[in-house]
Amino acid sequence: MSLIPKKGTVYVVDDDEAVRDSLQWLLEGKDYRVKCFDSSESFLSRFDPREVACLIADIRMDGMSGLELQDRLLERRSPLPIVFITGHGDVPMAVSTMKKGAMDFIEKPFKEEELLNLVERMLDQARAAFSQHQEAASRDALLSRLTTREAQVLERIVAGRLNKQIADDLGISIKTVEAHRANIMEKLNANTVADLLKIALGAQAKA
Repeated sequence: MSLIPKKGTVYVVDDDEAVRDSLQWLLEGKDYRVKCFDSSESFLSRFDPREVACLIADIRMDGMSGLELQDRLLERRSPLPIVFITGHGDVPMAVSTMKKGAMDFIEKPFKEEELLNLVERMLDQARAAFSQHQEAASRDALLSRLTTREAQVLERIVAGRLNKQIADDLGISIKTVEAHRANIMEKLNANTVADLLKIALGAQAKA
């Protein structure tokens, strides 16, 4: 048993058992964790969106096609990177999947090295998306600690308003604005105004 940490999870969705077995053998041999499914429906019922992973899916399958599977994932706003396996006649169809965000497609029979390179690119993208999601969740958790008034003050700090202007905007005293600023800095674990802006603008960028 390999002592090297698993590089990441690769989902394989294909109704051809031989293709699933071949991909599992290839990818596990390179120390990826592989989870195979014989249909889009079974994949969707067991897919864990919290996992750092990527997806290799056949474009043509009985039941839900790879195209429909991609649409379902888009509806769920899943950041899961996808590569499609296609037959020669499916290339125009595969191009349309890339317009919807698929990373690439590979034609049968595919070259092992080409597939492995794509998997590594997809997992790099998945790790980056997961990291961004974690940062956004952390920012949201911090911002949820603010009162309504503190959120109003923060909004104006971000807009570049001075304490006097914020006081006039909200009909409160400058001392009250200063107190709110101090509370905001403490609740958001910010040491400087630059820290404050990074947290607030990061959350706005996500929205």
